[in-house]
Amino acid sequence: MGVLKREKLSPWESALLLPSGGEFRHLTYLTDPRKAKSPAEYDFIASDSVPVKTKRFGERSRKEGIGAPLVATARKSIRKRNEELAPPQDSYGVTAILRFRGDAAELELLDPLETETVRMGGREFPLAADFSAPLAYSLRGTRATLDQARLLRPDDYADTARIIRMQPYDPDKTVLLFIHGLKDTAATWMPMINRLRSDPAILRKYQIWLYSYPSGFPYGYSASVLRRQLDEALAEAPLRRPMVVIGHSMGGCIARLLVTDTGDKLWKGIFGRTPQETRLPERTKRLLSNSLVFKKRPEVGRVIFIAAPLRGSELARGLVGRIGSMLVRTPRALLRAGVDAAHLATLQFGELKLRRAQNAIDTLAPNSRYVRAINAIPIASGVPLHVIVGDRGLGGNKTQGPDPVMGDGVVPYWSSHLPQADSEKIVPSDHSAHQHPQSIAEVARILHAHANH
Repeated sequence: MGVLKREKLSPWESALLLPSGGEFRHLTYLTDPRKAKSPAEYDFIASDSVPVKTKRFGERSRKEGIGAPLVATARKSIRKRNEELAPPQDSYGVTAILRFRGDAAELELLDPLETETVRMGGREFPLAADFSAPLAYSLRGTRATLDQARLLRPDDYADTARIIRMQPYDPDKTVLLFIHGLKDTAATWMPMINRLRSDPAILRKYQIWLYSYPSGFPYGYSASVLRRQLDEALAEAPLRRPMVVIGHSMGGCIARLLVTDTGDKLWKGIFGRTPQETRLPERTKRLLSNSLVFKKRPEVGRVIFIAAPLRGSELARGLVGRIGSMLVRTPRALLRAGVDAAHLATLQFGELKLRRAQNAIDTLAPNSRYVRAINAIPIASGVPLHVIVGDRGLGGNKTQGPDPVMGDGVVPYWSSHLPQADSEKIVPSDHSAHQHPQSIAEVARILHAHANH
């Protein structure tokens, strides 16, 4: 592949005549793993030449076998600003093999996420793969500052909210939908994805989708955007089996709304009356309805919460949280609605009082009316739930009692704990529990059990 690139040769459109041991062979291209994409649009880089930082990914995930693992990168960059926020779709992992038939040499590019073995000389061999290199290469173009920008100026990045498919859609594989948290991007899942892809059973059964969004929006609003994104994605790629949703931090709060039937209960919890009885401008009412009225998504078959502040975080209520909240620029779409709602919302003693629209930090405060109202509504039955909680080992108190309280430094145990959960795992981690090896192992355990259910 290096020679082809250096000599500017292309076997993708017509055969090449190459010298080989005193003879000539016709080099042709056999198949295209991207199906809709032509290899002529890509350059190919040897996976071994792509550095994989252990601190970011853990161990490099490889599979020994036949073929040369490559990273395919788009020649004409199709990146836009939003594609810098998560692993872009202009790079992909493939494995190249050569098949010799008479005077022909056929170059074949295979997708190691779809193909496990190849047949050569009448025998079956494992297909070589490097699962880490494509992820590491795709992150080279990410901007670390954008996680903060999307928190503080969410309206400026509203068009970056989208579902990213990490591989071509396969209707026979269960979707894993990952949802990141506050002040984060989808790139935060790379350590877990890297480890999960090294498991042949998980690779065989699952495909990975990511939900990337500006985290400064109140999470009810981000959940409404996700619902629209899911409707569009599922219209194009209908599922044959229920998906598994994995949410970290505020992403867990968004995941909770996917498995909750609120009816008008959440609305009444905020305003003390039904939507019909609430006198608001029609535009405001329609916008608020999207963030306050939810139906359980039938395509969700299991949810894993990791360090999720389901009942809020004291940091959001404290001085640091209040200062951070003031730095978040209120989205234009929510500005008028927030003023309208603030005049009508009923507040009890001690609840967070605002004269503007809530942002993400506000909706994570334990004394937020939104947090209290949503926790008065049970999660819909019939969906298995799993909880993973980080604990820095600074105390064993699991309640809201006197310090020290068990937690990860950001989210206390009492906020993440769900009595009805099918399993709960406490790992020795700070708030980045989704990147801890014990958490990743627990997710793998759950996925194995789900696949065999």
